[in-house]
Amino acid sequence: MSEQDPWTVRRLLEWTTGFFTKKDVDSPRLSAEMLLAHVLKYPRIKLYTDYEHVLNESQLTAFRSLVKRAGEQEPIEYLTGRAHFFSLEFEVGPGVLIPRPDTETLVESAIGHARGVVGLESPRILDLCTGSGCIAAALAKNLTTAMVLAIDKSETACAIAKKNVAELGLADRVTIACGDLFAPLESGIVAQPFDLIVANPPYIATNLIAGLDRSVKDYEPIEALDGGLDGLLLHRRILHEALGRITSIGRVYLEIAFDQGEAALAMAHGIAGWTDARILKDYGGNDRVLTVRRV
Repeated sequence: MSEQDPWTVRRLLEWTTGFFTKKDVDSPRLSAEMLLAHVLKYPRIKLYTDYEHVLNESQLTAFRSLVKRAGEQEPIEYLTGRAHFFSLEFEVGPGVLIPRPDTETLVESAIGHARGVVGLESPRILDLCTGSGCIAAALAKNLTTAMVLAIDKSETACAIAKKNVAELGLADRVTIACGDLFAPLESGIVAQPFDLIVANPPYIATNLIAGLDRSVKDYEPIEALDGGLDGLLLHRRILHEALGRITSIGRVYLEIAFDQGEAALAMAHGIAGWTDARILKDYGGNDRVLTVRRV
C-alpha cells in the first residue's frame, strides 16, 4: 500500500496492529482499536461499520501521537483515560492502578458470600485501597441494597473514585473517604462494624518492582504496587486492625499475588482472632484471594 493511499480505519488498524506486535504491546489489535475509537470519539464496535472512513489530518496527528506513546509501553488505559472492570467503565489516570481482570475473583467471591448468608441481605462493606473505586462500584452495582465505604490514602485516587461513583449513579450508596486504611473511621464516619471488608492492597515485594514490565513500573503508582519486604505488609496491617471492625457473619477478602498463597495462609494463621482462612483461585487457576472470618 503506497503512502498516497488514504488512511482509512481499516488501513490504520492493520498498520498499527503490526507495529504494536513488533513493540510487544499487549493485545495489539484490541489496543489499536481502543486508541482509534478514542480518537474518533465513538464506540469501538463502530469501527467495523466505518472501515473505509478516512481520518482527517487532526485525527491522524492525534492518533499517531498516541500510537507512539503506546509503543513506548505507556498503558492504553492511561492514554484513553478509560478502563473496564466487571462490565463497568471507569475513568483512570496515572494516579490510580489500572483495574485488572484478576481482581474480579475478589468481587465475585464477596458477592457470593453476601448472597449466600442469612443476615447479609443489606451488607455494609468497607473497601480499602480503593484506587479508581472499581471494587466498591462493582459490589454496589451487583448488591443493590449494599452500603459501601471506600478508602484510599491518595487524594488523587479519592478524586477519581468519587467521579467514577457519581458517573455510575452510585453516590447515594458508595462513600469515598481519604486516609490511611482504617484512619478515617476514627473520625466517627461509620460507627457500626462491616459485613465485608475487601481490599486489593499493594502486594509486589519491594525487590521485585525493578523487574516489572515497563508499562507497570514506569507508569502506574509505585505506592499501589510496593507491598514491602514480602509483599504482604498491608495485608498484615489490615488483618490486625480489622478484628474490631467486622461482624461475626462477615468475611475479609484480600487480593494476593499468584505465588503468595502459602505465605498468606501462614500469615493469617499467625494473627489471633481469625479462622477459616482460605485461598481462592482466579480463572487462570492461580492463587488470587485470601479470605478469613472472625473467630
